[in-house]
Amino acid sequence: MNDAAVHVVFAALLGAALGSFLNVVAHRSVKGRPWWGKERSVCESCGKKLTFRELIPIASWFLQKGRCRACGARVSPRYVAVELIGAATAGLLAWRWGLSWGYVFSMVGAFGLFLNALTDYESQDVFDIFALSMGIVGLALRFFGGRDALVDGLLGAAVGWGSFAVVILLSRGGMGWGDACLMGGTGTVLGWKMTLLALYLGIMAGGLGVAWLLLCGKVKWGRGDAVPLVPYLAVGGVLTLLWGPSILRFVGLHFLRPFDAGWPFL
Repeated sequence: MNDAAVHVVFAALLGAALGSFLNVVAHRSVKGRPWWGKERSVCESCGKKLTFRELIPIASWFLQKGRCRACGARVSPRYVAVELIGAATAGLLAWRWGLSWGYVFSMVGAFGLFLNALTDYESQDVFDIFALSMGIVGLALRFFGGRDALVDGLLGAAVGWGSFAVVILLSRGGMGWGDACLMGGTGTVLGWKMTLLALYLGIMAGGLGVAWLLLCGKVKWGRGDAVPLVPYLAVGGVLTLLWGPSILRFVGLHFLRPFDAGWPFL
């Protein structure tokens, strides 16, 4: 197995672990419970503290056949689904970027969106602290790229936040400011051109997703069903992180570091 393949495998394992952790962060944040310190993972049905062998990402769910070893209660497939998505996302990003600054930025962007997608999916709520944290990390990383990289991140934040701010003001509260904060944070990671592309792809993914839900009867016209937006924005963001530079190059647009060859490999 060559070095690139090893990197992809280890990245996938990391992604599964990150997915498992972010699932806990999202769920406990929605429920108003702490996810840090001495708080332990427990069975949601019987309260038994889970052991290490019950917390192995992906493997534990299948080995236990989706049930708690203590009480036999069903463990939601959401857990293993999130871990599999995390593994696939990190593995694909490793395949795309290798050991580079682009990979570091793409992991911050992808899993920052992933966390917010989980909270939005569960409660239709975006936690400002998670969105702002992604923005702070993105700007901090951009300092390594110099003035041009930092300016691109600030412009990305302005474009991401501003695009949603206009929609929020026009809809008179039909959309929350958490979505604007999220796209502002995403913009610091992607830069302004990649942010616009991510918004476009996210909206397209949302349109296809809503059409599918309508066809399946999950939502109906005029019933006022709420459809979480952030999961679709996350899809658009990940697609942009994988193929955004190629798309921009195809239409003749130049993009800035770290998603070019301008930063040294790690």
